[in-house]
Amino acid sequence: MNLDLNNRRALVTGGTRGVGRAISLALAGAGANVVACYRADEESAAELGRRLKQLGGDHHVVRADVTAPADVAALADHVRTVYGGLDVVVNNAGVDSMAPLAVLEGEEWRRVLDTDLTSAFLVTQAMLPLLGEDASVIMIGSAAAERGVPMRAHYGAAKAGLAGFTRSLAKELGGRRIRVNIVAPGIVETEPGAGLPEELFQRFTGLTPLGRLAQPDDVAGAVLFLAADLSQFVNGVTIAVDGGI
Repeated sequence: MNLDLNNRRALVTGGTRGVGRAISLALAGAGANVVACYRADEESAAELGRRLKQLGGDHHVVRADVTAPADVAALADHVRTVYGGLDVVVNNAGVDSMAPLAVLEGEEWRRVLDTDLTSAFLVTQAMLPLLGEDASVIMIGSAAAERGVPMRAHYGAAKAGLAGFTRSLAKELGGRRIRVNIVAPGIVETEPGAGLPEELFQRFTGLTPLGRLAQPDDVAGAVLFLAADLSQFVNGVTIAVDGGI
């Protein structure tokens, strides 16, 4: 067994920026054919398309709002047309924001829950007919699901819901030899300093035993493991990618 994903067919939601971009490129670099979807950032989508073309393979960058059932149905039709089926689904699309509970608006609660949790339901359900035996569904969760973070109750609730969704699906789909797992990063440095004030950046770096924050490629590495045969008996688990904090 190895990390060779030659000719595996993979879908990555939110796959053109940050962690999603790293996952898309890592899967393609390991030999998979990748459909990466995005919601709005055309520049990032075009740049990823160029990088994927350089790697070779049958790759597609597709616009889809994965919170919209019609877009998800169209995405499934596209995957069916170009690949005929899927071996790997990575539910990576997500958003985050900060607001004290006292002023957290219902619209913002729904935006975060829809993007971080409901989209995983919509995409997984739509792609289910395309998944064969030994397929792997991978959710990108968050350490916030267990630890809790002040002023991010909506985000923590969405990621905790994703954990329950994953554990249920692991048992429901196991009979079809479809594995469902979570990769749960801590703070990921998708931009210099993770977009944190210097004081917080230094604090969180100091709290991490490995002495640094996660990089997008660290998350992608865990995804590669779950996509490959190396993890063929790993099901219903959460892999923390947080440096041991």
